[in-house]
Amino acid sequence: MAIALTDAGCPSGLAPAESPESPRADPAAFVRRDGSGHDTIELMVQGAKCAACIRKIESGLLALPGVSDARLNLSTGRLRVAWTPGAVAPAAITDALARMGYGVAAFDPAAAARQVDEEGRKLLRYLAVAGFAAMNIMMFSVPVWSGDGEMGEGTRTLLHWISALIAIPAALYAAQPFFRSAWTALSARRANMDVPISLAVVLTLSISIAETLRQGEHAYFDGITMLLFFLLIGR
Repeated sequence: MAIALTDAGCPSGLAPAESPESPRADPAAFVRRDGSGHDTIELMVQGAKCAACIRKIESGLLALPGVSDARLNLSTGRLRVAWTPGAVAPAAITDALARMGYGVAAFDPAAAARQVDEEGRKLLRYLAVAGFAAMNIMMFSVPVWSGDGEMGEGTRTLLHWISALIAIPAALYAAQPFFRSAWTALSARRANMDVPISLAVVLTLSISIAETLRQGEHAYFDGITMLLFFLLIGR
């Protein structure tokens, strides 16, 4: 059985970086015997991004026969599993992770650091775009809010259209981590927290565009970009 790299996972939606040592490697080659007499293996899990992922992975592996310990470091993706020798095959561990929807490779500290850096840079770009859009759209939204009904319909619609031109591309770009994660989860016939976030982004943009087309009073381009900005901060 090989350690297969998969792109399924939960919240980040960022594709895992491949380690040059790991593709098609036999997991048994990475098994070591610790001082207490247990077999151990260290793997790099790809796609785990939240506390729920930790619980799912650790509890799922502890349910395997003979597994006595399973600990995942979320910041590095490092997973250490210990089991009674002969009680479970190393391939069963990697198979269990694959069924849960996570990519797995032999743990490589350098590759883990590169992956963290790459994901951090991507998230910073998404955050910068969302923040820039939110601040600029707010400049056009404040006059609409504070107009107290005195602003003409044509002026209000123009401000909504300017906000739309900024918000639509910015929101669709900044929401990519949520879209990818939601699509991956739905493809695996499950849901995660990014599914409702993605629905909220799409529905809010759709409602705001519809309101702008009908020259309505209310559009929510400022709200959706600000929401994405704060969600990405927490990411």
